[in-house]
Amino acid sequence: MTFQVRHETRANALSRDPTVWVLDDGQGSCLEIWPALGFNAYRWSVAGEEILYRDPAFFDELKPTRSGFPILFPFPNRIRAGKFTWDGKTYQLPLNDSAAANAIHGFAVRRPWRVIDEGSDSSQAWVTGEFEAARDAADALDLWPGEYSIRITYRLQTNMIRVEAVVENPGGKPLPFGLGYHPYFRVAPFGGDQACINMEAGKQWKLVDCLPTGTLVPCNRTHQEQRFADVFVDDLFTDVPISRRDTRDCGAIESDEGRRLVVEAARDFRELIVFTPPHRQAICFEPYTCITDAINLHQQEIDTGLQLLAPGDIWHAWVQVVLLREPTPAA
Repeated sequence: MTFQVRHETRANALSRDPTVWVLDDGQGSCLEIWPALGFNAYRWSVAGEEILYRDPAFFDELKPTRSGFPILFPFPNRIRAGKFTWDGKTYQLPLNDSAAANAIHGFAVRRPWRVIDEGSDSSQAWVTGEFEAARDAADALDLWPGEYSIRITYRLQTNMIRVEAVVENPGGKPLPFGLGYHPYFRVAPFGGDQACINMEAGKQWKLVDCLPTGTLVPCNRTHQEQRFADVFVDDLFTDVPISRRDTRDCGAIESDEGRRLVVEAARDFRELIVFTPPHRQAICFEPYTCITDAINLHQQEIDTGLQLLAPGDIWHAWVQVVLLREPTPAA
């Protein structure tokens, strides 16, 4: 197997750089990333089958959180009314969720990133993108309490993608942040409506209008061996189980023939949103390091998972998605 990286172009209506990075295993599987729109890995094809869902208007509308593998930083999901106070200063963010009532999904997901590394060897191909507050979002510096730099490396391996994050604090004061991913996994390769959904968690956050109240409730909607046709969900879970390999098990999809997609994450991704979009072509297992509206609820002494990174410090974490096929039992 010969892994490689190549560059191609995709026409778009956003006046963005059309260059995409294609990671290829030489055997018919590839991962495609568009740096100019949030460094989104919008396509993962394995042996000719599309695993990630991409909205038909991905290259034509500024709506990157509806396709592929969006990166949500420095906060995932919503901040209530786009407003918070930190260290004595009040911040007002643009109200850019679908209801124009809250700020949503951070600053990095809609902006261009810079590619700083790429390569391949006999077992993988990779590309690294970087997004710095001062360089890539200078107009948003006053919208967040602290400077930041984030690097994401996508690695294509055999039947697997791995997403590695490095966050640095180049500023002079502690940096509050959260990181989340919003991947869309197509259900068609796993049986469509008959795909089997597996996910479990210890508790879930009570939500009102998609925002947590700060109250934890028993996890009464854990999905174990449920058919996708019966799963309609947009919930925020916590206490995602840790396996014997010190890995969070963030959900799985399985076909009747034993083909499985498994989402795994490092310990810091303790929160999980599970979402079934209205078009019903995909399911989202969304690993988060903190809950929705964490920067507000943190100041109410609620354990939200919000990260606080000291000046000069570096934080690392990873998420990976693995395709498995269980062996067929002997007759």
